[in-house]
Amino acid sequence: MPALVYDEDRIRQTIHQIVDRTFRMDFSWDWPGGVAFYGVCQAYEATGNMEYMEKLKAWVDDNMEDGLPKLSVNGVSIGHSLLTLYEVYEDARYIETAKAMAEYLKHDAVRFGNGIFQHTVNSETYNFPEQAWVDTMFMAGYFLLRIGSLLNEEDYLEDGLRQYHGHEDCLQDAVTDLYYHGWDNIAGNHMSGVFWCRGNAWAAVTMARALELVPVTHPSFMIIEGSLRDQLSALVRLQHESGLWHTIVNDPDSPLETSGSAGIATALLTKGRIYHKYTQRSIDGILARITEDGAVTGVSAGTAVMKDAEGYKGVPDKRIQGWGQGLALAFLSEVLKVKQNPY
Repeated sequence: MPALVYDEDRIRQTIHQIVDRTFRMDFSWDWPGGVAFYGVCQAYEATGNMEYMEKLKAWVDDNMEDGLPKLSVNGVSIGHSLLTLYEVYEDARYIETAKAMAEYLKHDAVRFGNGIFQHTVNSETYNFPEQAWVDTMFMAGYFLLRIGSLLNEEDYLEDGLRQYHGHEDCLQDAVTDLYYHGWDNIAGNHMSGVFWCRGNAWAAVTMARALELVPVTHPSFMIIEGSLRDQLSALVRLQHESGLWHTIVNDPDSPLETSGSAGIATALLTKGRIYHKYTQRSIDGILARITEDGAVTGVSAGTAVMKDAEGYKGVPDKRIQGWGQGLALAFLSEVLKVKQNPY
């Protein structure tokens, strides 16, 4: 496979522009900021630019003054930033707060079936009884894996892996190898039955990162590796010539979507040269959707499990979104990491 071709200075400049624009957005302690700041942390790891950490530290410190808000499965995604801040600054406040979030998941988060987290958000209005959404793999499953690995806490690690395997069992289609958006355990179906682009990104990024943390001697390693391998093999064959993927990945009549495309392409990059021709397209396609001001465009708004395919096609993509910023940063940061370690 040919080597990736890109202007490294342009990638670094674009990362800087996205980070700057992200810190000119307003976030609460919830998943939009959780994903946005995860991307900022990835940008720091790829560039070494401490300015990114200083800005993140200031935001987190301000928000920690009032203590933890009411938590949800999605809301613990802020914990990703806390773990990175702890690694950088070695300040016990960050790891203690992250542990409080992990303990919430361990003891208080609603579960069903084999211990799968029910999808919950920071809202009294919305309730999704015994529903598994693929978002949870990134928001909570990956967080538990990270904190378990960092602290050598087997309970957290194994619970994170339980989320990976439980969501794979519920959501990965045995025929297409794609991930459904959601599963209703009460009705016993996948609700809309849609293979949502950003949902497949959540699954792919989560599994790719897990393979960096889980020892190859752990039985879960091969389970996750097989699920990701088959999913990516399916996704590359659905990539649009622009380098992006459609909102419904197997429906070419649905809009192309940037955040999900960035997440999928991030996972492809972790697999190395085998997928370079696809990631090359994604570099060009995603850069084309980022403004000089650092706004990532073409990002669909927050998306529930919709009633049908038309519902997904009607989700607006006009506004800047934290998850769009974060996933684009994760992708461009991975591009730089590949440059540093081409194999």
